[in-house]
Amino acid sequence: MSWSYNRLWILLINQNIKRSELRKIAGISNDTVAKMGKNMPVTMTVLGHICEALHCGIEDIVEYIPDSPSEQSK
Repeated sequence: MSWSYNRLWILLINQNIKRSELRKIAGISNDTVAKMGKNMPVTMTVLGHICEALHCGIEDIVEYIPDSPSEQSK
C-alpha cells in the first residue's frame, strides 16, 4: 500500500502557502515534510495537526493508493 499527498500540495498551492510555512503553522518537522514529499507514511497525529492548521479534512490532504488490483476490491 502507498499514500499520495498530492492533494496536500495542491491545497497549499491554492492557498498560497509554502511548505516552510506549513511546517511552522502545523508544528511539524522538516523530516516529516520530506517524508511526505516522497509519499512515505506519517503518523495520524501529524495529519491531524495539518488538518487543524489548514482547516480541512484528512481526505483533503492524503489519498490511499492500492499497490495491486486485488487490494482495490477489498
